[in-house]
Amino acid sequence: MKKSVKKRKKKRIHQVPQQHPQVDLSVVSYQSGYQTGYEAGVAAGSGSYGSYFNGTSIIIPSYNQAEYLKLCIDSIITHTPHPYEIIVIDNASTDGTADYLHRMAGRIRYRILEENRGFAGAVNKGLMMAKGMKMLLLNNDTLVTENWLENMTACLESDSRIGMVGPVTNFISGQQRIDVPYMNVEDMPAFARENNVSDPSRWRRVDRLTGFCLLFRRSLWERTGYFDEGYRIGNYEDDDYNIRVKLQGYTLVIAFDSFIHHFGSVSMRALGEEQFYRINMLNEQYYMDKWGNPNELIQHVREMKAEHQENGQIIYPVPLASSEAGFHPQFVLVKGLGNTVYWLEHGHRRPLDAEGQISLPPSRLPLVDIRRWPVGEKISIDQVQAKWYRTDSANEGQLVSSAGKMYWLEHGVRRKVASALAASMWGMNSKPVVYMEESELLQHPEGLPIIAPVEIVQNL
Repeated sequence: MKKSVKKRKKKRIHQVPQQHPQVDLSVVSYQSGYQTGYEAGVAAGSGSYGSYFNGTSIIIPSYNQAEYLKLCIDSIITHTPHPYEIIVIDNASTDGTADYLHRMAGRIRYRILEENRGFAGAVNKGLMMAKGMKMLLLNNDTLVTENWLENMTACLESDSRIGMVGPVTNFISGQQRIDVPYMNVEDMPAFARENNVSDPSRWRRVDRLTGFCLLFRRSLWERTGYFDEGYRIGNYEDDDYNIRVKLQGYTLVIAFDSFIHHFGSVSMRALGEEQFYRINMLNEQYYMDKWGNPNELIQHVREMKAEHQENGQIIYPVPLASSEAGFHPQFVLVKGLGNTVYWLEHGHRRPLDAEGQISLPPSRLPLVDIRRWPVGEKISIDQVQAKWYRTDSANEGQLVSSAGKMYWLEHGVRRKVASALAASMWGMNSKPVVYMEESELLQHPEGLPIIAPVEIVQNL
């Protein structure tokens, strides 16, 4: 018998669709747009490196006063309609300033230093970063007001001979302090609005501007250079800069039609009375060692220029300062950031041949100063040492003592060395000294005095 075979029904296999995570198109779109924007930003930044914008770089040094800094920046954003950038340089604060700056990324530019470099150090870092055709230094404990920058800018641009402009305020030393009617800062804007009506008749030339708020052109900075970091933490570095600007023939002006509120030396007072006093004494001594009697020096340079004018043009054996470099000596060694040492000679910087060692100390200068001299031909160490130790050449750097004063002879021109510190910082202490009768010295025409270079602690 045949067994009956039952046909088995084929089981249908139902496949379960594979689950794919849902794609949030808005996230994808955002990420794509972000990446595209980032790449465009990098390209734009690279393409614009080294270029500047027709506006103002507002540089704010800051140290442990985050709340004041926030108020200051808010006031700038509220009262500054024209092109500007804000650059904050934080001196290693410990009060949350860094967190605030990170949150403000994209609205401001900033740099957080690894240690407290003081006012001059922070300002210098900001000057190096600045992209504006004008630069403004501003204390973090200030509140700017309606028309503050417009009126200061109008003053600066009214005359090419104006070097720096400062506003008036309620709390400062010197001529920039004015009496104010308000008792509470809430009432300040109304007073400022009434005061800040543009009026050229209220612009006044002065001998001193304080550094709580200073406006100047980029070209002035390129001619004058950085602030002197030999002044520790704060005080006197603004007086020093005033002198260097005035030596070049520029004037300083207070714009009385620009008022800003100043809470007053908040960062310096936070140091404590004892440390504040100690720092102030050190800076005062450095100032005196560097300048002696700066007013006498400035007046003498002015008289030299007036004496040698003909039909409004200066006629003189040597150039009378197209920049601060005019007050620096030639026939000395200098170096910048790198290892290359240069010999300054006949308006050029000649790279020192790398072979061998030289015992003469070069003066360290920031890059903005080094670049003022075009590069010349290389010079050997033997040539430099032969020039340095000569005592019979009034044309190639001869150090002369006469009537108790030090002079530098170059190109046959006598130049008074402003101070013993200036001589030391240019390495002249290792130069043989020639003693000369005053009558013989006066046979050489007089050139510009030689001032000390700025001390720079950072790599600038």
